[in-house]
Amino acid sequence: MSYGALGSTHHSLHDLAALRAIHNLTIIVPADNFETREAIRTAAKADSPFFIRFGKAAMYGLHKPDTKFEAGKAITLREGKDVAFIATGETVVHCLLAAAHLAERGLNCRVLSMHTVKPLDTEAVLEAGRECRAVITAEEHMVNGGLGEACAALLMQAGVSVPFHITGIPDEDTVTGAQADIFRHYGLSMEGLAEKALVLLKQT
Repeated sequence: MSYGALGSTHHSLHDLAALRAIHNLTIIVPADNFETREAIRTAAKADSPFFIRFGKAAMYGLHKPDTKFEAGKAITLREGKDVAFIATGETVVHCLLAAAHLAERGLNCRVLSMHTVKPLDTEAVLEAGRECRAVITAEEHMVNGGLGEACAALLMQAGVSVPFHITGIPDEDTVTGAQADIFRHYGLSMEGLAEKALVLLKQT
């Protein structure tokens, strides 16, 4: 939604849902410059097709210098067992901010940068569902067919029952405004994500 002010015709919010159905396609949505660089390096060496999704907003540096990148493996940016935030792309930084905000209330939240939407890091998702009291996914995408539904399907098929919420864009014409305004409207901001976590934990 980097072109937010230009309206729904300029938003790309359905690509992950369509592309997840394509066999042998790796889908990566980087959260910062480090993940972007490593995704390009990985794709250049691969013998199968990659889809790498870029926004146009300035990106924050979220990773430590010794971080290892591997397609299909989530990166844990913060440990915790109260709420697990599983996010991809430009929503990751907002989950980190929400986790820091919730820490002030005594909650320890896990933050996973799920840069690879396909193949999904099933181990990381299942660990989050089994070890944390609630799971929230966040993506700059429709709630239909993206990261959230992939995680939900995995958890359900594995018999993992945990309070769960997909944070994304509902099936409607999106509001018009700056990207930050749209994020706030749909609960993808620090405040919205923290509030949803408290609701799932029944602490509001």
